Amino acid sequence: MTFSLKGQLLVAMPDMEDERFKDTVIYMCAHSEEEGAMGLVVNKRMPDIQFADLMAQFDIKVSDQIEEGHADPYQQPIVVGGPVETGRGFVLHTPDYQTVDNSMNVADNMCLSTTLDILRSIAEGDGPEKALLALGYCGWEPGQLESELVRDGWMVTSASDELIFTTPVEQRYQKALKDAGIELAYLSPTSGSA
Repeated sequence: MTFSLKGQLLVAMPDMEDERFKDTVIYMCAHSEEEGAMGLVVNKRMPDIQFADLMAQFDIKVSDQIEEGHADPYQQPIVVGGPVETGRGFVLHTPDYQTVDNSMNVADNMCLSTTLDILRSIAEGDGPEKALLALGYCGWEPGQLESELVRDGWMVTSASDELIFTTPVEQRYQKALKDAGIELAYLSPTSGSA
């Protein structure tokens, strides 16, 4: 394989066959020929759970003191990261916060952490400047994602901090398409490949 989708977005096309991924935007955290691929859906809000609820489950107190420029922990959206290991948490965040053993650089502007340490730091107001919390992830066996790309199920486009951290969750699909220069109204659910 001469390419990697790590740090890119996968945007579901209208003819996506898998209903679990209809209208989804996935940030790709890992992609290799040997190990397959892993990503997080960034545009499907987790129903019926707020940041405070999640912190209560882990007995973590949320601080009233927040560093200037950092997001209010109570406003942190929690998204459905994907259908695999839905009880496992992931935090996609800016690189201003990293732990040596538990943070992975995904791109120059993005890291992924998976431990309670980052949740505690966010709750205390001294975590990363920007973060997205996800429960579950999307995974592909080696060659599986490449096969889906050939069948035109996904469009690959560049990721931006604005889309992942600032754009309201419900508007991220439309923004990803717009950022790629595509109007949803012009996409045909029965498009073919050349």
